[in-house]
Amino acid sequence: MIRGIRGATTVEENSNQLIVENTKKLVEQMVDENDVQPEDIASVLISVTSDLNAGFPAKALRLIDGWTYVPVMCMKEIEVPGSLEKCIRVMMSVNTDKDQKSVSHVYQNNAIVLRPDLSRS
Repeated sequence: MIRGIRGATTVEENSNQLIVENTKKLVEQMVDENDVQPEDIASVLISVTSDLNAGFPAKALRLIDGWTYVPVMCMKEIEVPGSLEKCIRVMMSVNTDKDQKSVSHVYQNNAIVLRPDLSRS
């Protein structure tokens, strides 16, 4: 069964280093909490808010051992007035036997406000 794992984080400033570091930290927590191996991943979609353009967050996934062949795509998040700024969102489609309620979605930093009902911290 293919399931989606959601995740989101924020950065303090529009910096390539912060975008890559925070994306890597987010994705690593997503795979750790859901016991995902690179071979389980069908694809990863990453969106950023329009105020983040200093670097590609997908670059972070290339720094993770074993992720060479994982399909990744970056895109711009729609601009909604008053929405969370400097936000990176991840949708990871994985092959898993887990039921939907057992999937652990990860929200870090200021992104916790997006889904406080799913945040475990």
